[in-house]
Amino acid sequence: MSARGTLRRHRFIGTAFSLSAVVALASSLSACSGDGDDTAEKQYTVPTSLCGVDVDPAQVKALLPGGDSVSSTPSEPNGGTTRCDLSVDGRTALRLAQTWWSRGETATTVAEAYDGTDGGAASDDYRFVYAGKAGVGKVAACTSSDHPEMALFTIIQVLDSGIDDQAAMKRLITDYTKAVEQSAACE
Repeated sequence: MSARGTLRRHRFIGTAFSLSAVVALASSLSACSGDGDDTAEKQYTVPTSLCGVDVDPAQVKALLPGGDSVSSTPSEPNGGTTRCDLSVDGRTALRLAQTWWSRGETATTVAEAYDGTDGGAASDDYRFVYAGKAGVGKVAACTSSDHPEMALFTIIQVLDSGIDDQAAMKRLITDYTKAVEQSAACE
């Protein structure tokens, strides 16, 4: 091989080595950046009851980002809605809500009012609508003297965490809705 060919070969090897070194360095830096990304470990324990409703902690955790601590905050923004906001490391990550709508509404029509339900799938009985970031469920046989002629719906929304998991949302909205049926929300 000529001196010129040897020089080209060394330049190519040097360029290839430099490129792989840059990629390795970038991967290392992003892996330890600690910016609270969604791939971080989930160091917290989700309680078995959130704002008075029993939940499966594993189902809730599947829709939460990584972090060190989780807390829940109940609120009642109006006379027909109760919310339970879950925060991970101080950032609101998941909202579970119960709200009364006209008895004639369906999960599909209620879902139209909530972000993240676009393109969602409906259950065979049309009681549930779920997408990767939100779900809506119609609570069966639930009455309230405070809300006569109305039906109770559950809503779950993933808030600003980057999580988008339709299968996990389907499990949680279905089980959460059935738990609300057994809760104090229904007389």
